[in-house]
Amino acid sequence: MSALDKIKKMLKGHEDQAGKGVDKAGDMIDKKTHGKYGKQIDAGQDRLKQEFGADRGKDDPPRS
Repeated sequence: MSALDKIKKMLKGHEDQAGKGVDKAGDMIDKKTHGKYGKQIDAGQDRLKQEFGADRGKDDPPRS
């Protein structure tokens, strides 16, 4: 089992909080780099939210 799979298992049921954490971390990094890597950070945030299921609504079916 990979580290990402373990993290997904831990976050199951807490996708909204994971999304908030991803946003907060990305915003902090963006602030520290003075916006120099804003597009890359936004892309990374979107990717992590997809991986953790934080981009889904409560009514959407779970992904496998």
